Amino acid sequence: MERYPEGDTDPLVGSGKDLPEKPGSLGECLEEIYRTYNRREMIHPDPLEFLWRYDDVGDRETAGIVSSGLAYGRVAQILASTGRVLDMLGPSPFSFIGDMSGRDLQEELRGFRHRFTTGAEMASLLSAVSFLQREWGSLGGFLAFLAGRAPFLEALDTFVATLLEKAGLDRCSLLPRPGLGSACKRLHLYLRWMVRSDDVDPGGWEGIPASALMVPVDTHMYRLGRAMGFTRRKAVDLRTVMEITGGFRRLNPADPAKYDFALTRMGIQGREGDRLFTDLMERHCPFIDRE
Repeated sequence: MERYPEGDTDPLVGSGKDLPEKPGSLGECLEEIYRTYNRREMIHPDPLEFLWRYDDVGDRETAGIVSSGLAYGRVAQILASTGRVLDMLGPSPFSFIGDMSGRDLQEELRGFRHRFTTGAEMASLLSAVSFLQREWGSLGGFLAFLAGRAPFLEALDTFVATLLEKAGLDRCSLLPRPGLGSACKRLHLYLRWMVRSDDVDPGGWEGIPASALMVPVDTHMYRLGRAMGFTRRKAVDLRTVMEITGGFRRLNPADPAKYDFALTRMGIQGREGDRLFTDLMERHCPFIDRE
């Protein structure tokens, strides 16, 4: 495939070439931020909160693909749209879509719309999710199988391509393809939620190591990545994500996405003035744009 950038084709080979000096000091700062802000009570308002409704991994991965897919636009609209779909799916989304025909799902979601996403598109994706769950036991099991046979980004692109094929869609507003070179923030959020397991990320998928994850890069993480010297790129694309992930991977090879949630509380919750974030920006962000 020629869709991947030249050079690194796997997130396990991130660059991290422009790290500030004394990465250990930065690592200690990040660990303190993680201990302080990576807490369950900090989740709201974040669509991740919906995943904590479900103990069953099948229910959680189904809710997660809905929640992450709809995570674009205004926060209030995201939460309202996600809540509407998950309320319709009932206490067990896995069982609900497994018991419904594609035609019945289309009817249930008739009239639903979230910005560019239609009810027909959501129903088609959920039908594809159900198909792979029947074939592989879980979406996580299918991705783990693919990841055992190809570099992770290629496996992830095949995972998405298979879902789109089974959904009968050429493209989907809910699920971007990594192989086309975009940042795929929502897809990497979904993986972080399902692979990592701590007080914020519920986890549940086995067979995929946290070391394989890429950092979900939104506006807040992009600015931090540039400020810390992890990337100098001006576009938020796959290459930028790989460079920012590479910087965090050098600090924490086993879990490069560990600090994502805690760090983004600074911008999302307006905590720029908190002591830990002030310390981070003043001591460890030599390339900060102060304009």
